[in-house]
Amino acid sequence: MDFKQVILVRMDLKLPPGKLSVQAAHASVEAVLRTDKAILKHWRSEGMKKVVLKVSTLEELYKYGEEAKSLGLVTAIITDAGLTTVASGTTTCIAIGPDAEIKIDKITGHLKIL
Repeated sequence: MDFKQVILVRMDLKLPPGKLSVQAAHASVEAVLRTDKAILKHWRSEGMKKVVLKVSTLEELYKYGEEAKSLGLVTAIITDAGLTTVASGTTTCIAIGPDAEIKIDKITGHLKIL
C-alpha cells in the first residue's frame, strides 16, 4: 500500500514563498506528531511522500478538513501567530495524513499541485 501526506495551502492569502513553506512545514510536523506509529512506519519506509496542494479559500480548506476527519484521517490545521505577514489567528493551511494514498485521494485527488 502507498502512503502519503498532503498539505492544503490557502491561495487567497498570497503568502510569500518563505512564509508559505514554513506554514506547510508546521502543518506537516503537527500531523506527524498525531499519527499512529504503525502508519508512520509504513510512510517512512516509502520515503515520506508529501504533496502541497492549492485551495482557494478558508471555507474550502475547512471543507476538506471535515471530509478528512469523516474518513478517520489525521488532520492538523495551522493558525499563524501574526508576527510577520498575516494577522494573528489567520488559518493558513492544513495537513491531511500521512495515511493510505487511496483514502487521501478520495478527498484531495482533484486539487492542483502548488
